[in-house]
Amino acid sequence: MNLKNKTVVLGVTGGIAAYKALELTSRLKKAEADVKIIMTKAAAEFVSPLSFQSLSQNPVALDMFEEPKAWEVRHISLAKAADVFAVVPATANFLGKAANGIADDMLTTTYMACKAPKLIAPAMNTNMFENPVTQENIKKLKSLGAEFVMPAEGRLACGDVGTGKLADIDLIFENIARVALSKDADLRGKKVVVSAGATREALDPVRYLTNHSSGKMGFAIAKAAYLRGADVTLVAGAHTCPEARGINTVNVSSALEMRGAVLSAAEDADIIIMAAAVADYRPKSVSDSKIKKSGGDISLELTRNPDILKELGEKYAGKKVIVGFAMETEELIKNAAEKCAAKGADFIVANNLSTAGAGFGTDTNVASIVRPDGSAEDLPKMSKDELADIILTEAAKL
Repeated sequence: MNLKNKTVVLGVTGGIAAYKALELTSRLKKAEADVKIIMTKAAAEFVSPLSFQSLSQNPVALDMFEEPKAWEVRHISLAKAADVFAVVPATANFLGKAANGIADDMLTTTYMACKAPKLIAPAMNTNMFENPVTQENIKKLKSLGAEFVMPAEGRLACGDVGTGKLADIDLIFENIARVALSKDADLRGKKVVVSAGATREALDPVRYLTNHSSGKMGFAIAKAAYLRGADVTLVAGAHTCPEARGINTVNVSSALEMRGAVLSAAEDADIIIMAAAVADYRPKSVSDSKIKKSGGDISLELTRNPDILKELGEKYAGKKVIVGFAMETEELIKNAAEKCAAKGADFIVANNLSTAGAGFGTDTNVASIVRPDGSAEDLPKMSKDELADIILTEAAKL
């Protein structure tokens, strides 16, 4: 995701997890954000301000009373510049000050002066985190509008095991990006349903019929929609993706289960994107016990699964935005356009399985946006994250 023209003011407090804020700074810069660092004096005991300065390519604010490098009141100028104010890691000391209006250093003074959205990622010893005073301070800051990325469980630097470890940097980065982009979010207030992954059709208690879908495309769409402000429901079949954090995920197995979950979620949706690879057929009967190997061949009788995309089109065409996917090995545009018209979709995202960089399991895709009238927009090879944003932009136009 791109954070160009977005300013992230990043506060770093004095805990062993301060070194992880270096990785976060690097991630934000790679996303083209303007990162302005404020460190407490305690944080500077753990990590050199020069490291943050080198990564952020901005001077680090540390001392309230240092001579200004420009004619400005620095804590006010930093507060005004922020699109999001993040504190990573946040100590119990910072939480106590912020919750009670104490402004006695550069970080807390700037925090008090800032009207931008705030995001806090605490990290501390388990006993300190679970202390009722700390929990009350967190509760108060939440009531005042601050968002939190809560700490994880694990082994802490002190040797204790419990809750207090700084949350995963990827998760913190995603939440900072979501908050930073929230002002311009074109899907804010919209409900988006996305299906992803493969369905599994049981043969017996051991075996099933499935396909090679990894779920990566659907998960990328759900994540992109979430970052663009949408209320997202992800209906996930079998997949190889990490958990879709922050997204309402309904896990299913068979095509019938996916149909039920999608139709239920679609009732109050604005946009429905069927990226899942749903089995066209399922075994007509499922054995209660394992089918034993015999001396000869066996025959398997299959029955047709419901066509979820067609059902959606029949019920919601012209009322909701409906997007389907097509994978072909020949006559890509012709077949996709026919599918689009027959199913009542607004457009189909089509790709050819024989094209390098497209198809199942890859991190990239080569797709075409195909409409019912046969018109198509061919897209170059790109990451599935990039394609997800293009798909959502097309859907948002409708």
